[in-house]
Amino acid sequence: MAWWLVLWLVLPALTFSVVLRLIPGTESSPRRRAARERRRARVAGVLDRVATRVRHGRHGAPPPPDPFDALHVQVRLGIVADHLRRLEEDTHAWARAERIIASQLAYDALLAEACRLAGVEVLPRAKGDPWERMREEVELASRGWTW
Repeated sequence: MAWWLVLWLVLPALTFSVVLRLIPGTESSPRRRAARERRRARVAGVLDRVATRVRHGRHGAPPPPDPFDALHVQVRLGIVADHLRRLEEDTHAWARAERIIASQLAYDALLAEACRLAGVEVLPRAKGDPWERMREEVELASRGWTW
């Protein structure tokens, strides 16, 4: 008897909450948007690792160079650069300075990967060095890279 009572109380509540989730509403809060972006980034990272394993395998000899690696790095550079621009424009973002620094370091890591793929020498400098970043960007642009 008690189970029927619980079932008749819980089932409509669950159904109502599912229907409410399906109805489009106003724009979501910044916290939810940030959580959604983190989930997307996490899923993208997992998919990148899986694709690398499938592409290169787990065994032995180094794989031949993949022509799509350069395209993948270019796309990621564009995404991080757009994210960095949005952060710099948003004056009300939480922990804005830390997020900008973290995004710049991610951008620098992608630039180093792009330089490795393009055959550009990466000079040993301090992390976040703007002069080294500009030099790498100019070298990559001179080799036809865009992002």
